[in-house]
Amino acid sequence: MGFEFKDFPKIETERFILRKGNVEDCQDLFELYSDENVVKYMPLKVFDSMADALDEVNWYDKIFKEQIGLRWVIEDAKSQKVIGTCGYLNYEKQHNRIEIGYDLRPDYWGKGMMQEALSEIIHFAFTSMGINKIEAKIEPENTSSIRLVEKLNFSKEGVLRQHEFEKGKYVDLVIFSLLKSEY
Repeated sequence: MGFEFKDFPKIETERFILRKGNVEDCQDLFELYSDENVVKYMPLKVFDSMADALDEVNWYDKIFKEQIGLRWVIEDAKSQKVIGTCGYLNYEKQHNRIEIGYDLRPDYWGKGMMQEALSEIIHFAFTSMGINKIEAKIEPENTSSIRLVEKLNFSKEGVLRQHEFEKGKYVDLVIFSLLKSEY
């Protein structure tokens, strides 16, 4: 049977609430994506208005409605502030394959927080969605992101050369994957 994209799944971890993003999160999302360090390796320009944040929330709704992805906001359970996002895109139902993505405010980097959040959504993909393969595509210079997926037992498959045109230049992407059989 599996996940049917009807109700957005809420997941609680030790330190976070992973939930559906909404209009009330726009200020936090604006703060997140107006930071150049956060968007450095993303196909996203730095946010310069609240309208950008609202577009982002609307995009989360759109990919869920179209059943091509899910994006959770990561709410710090203590401060109740949204400090990042994580989720899936490019869901290929026929092949039970999906691509993972994530971002986090720099003041929360290096504390194992993204590993905590991603462990939960990886579990969700393999158990609730019937996913067989989770892919991560990461720019080679983004060494902390590469270290993160390696800690989560992803394997390097290879390099997609000049795979995307971002911010005026072609960028390579290293592709990593985790199979259900390895989970």
